[in-house]
Amino acid sequence: MTKWRKQSASEVFTPEETTARLAEELPKWYFEDGWIRRKFKTSGWKGTLMVVNTVGHLAEAAWHHPDLTVSYAFVTVKLMNHAAKGITEKDFELAKKIEEVVMWQPGAVDGSPLEGTPDDPRFKYLKYD
Repeated sequence: MTKWRKQSASEVFTPEETTARLAEELPKWYFEDGWIRRKFKTSGWKGTLMVVNTVGHLAEAAWHHPDLTVSYAFVTVKLMNHAAKGITEKDFELAKKIEEVVMWQPGAVDGSPLEGTPDDPRFKYLKYD
C-alpha cells in the first residue's frame, strides 16, 4: 500500500494522484470530470432511499456534502471539495466512510451475532459488489 503524502484538508490532489489513490484505496470509485464517483445498485426504490438517507447522514455529520443522482434502482455519489475546486483529503475520507457503511454486511463476518439480511429477494435491498 502506498503511503500517501499527508495533505491539508483543502490541498487538491492531481488527477493522476486521485486515480492512483482510488485504485488502491477505493477500487469501486472512479475519477471523472473532476469528481470522485461511485454508483451503488439497489433492488428498488426502498433500497435507493436507504442508501440516500445513509449518505445524507454521513455527509451532514462530516459537514462535507456530495452531489447525488437518484433513480429507482441506483444512487450515484459524486464528491469534490467545492471550496478547493478539486479532490482533497475530505473527499477520500467521506468516500471511505460511505463505502464502509453502505456496503456493510454483518452476516459476512465470521462469528458476528448479527446475521445480515436474509438471502431472499423479498428482503434484499442492496446489490453488493
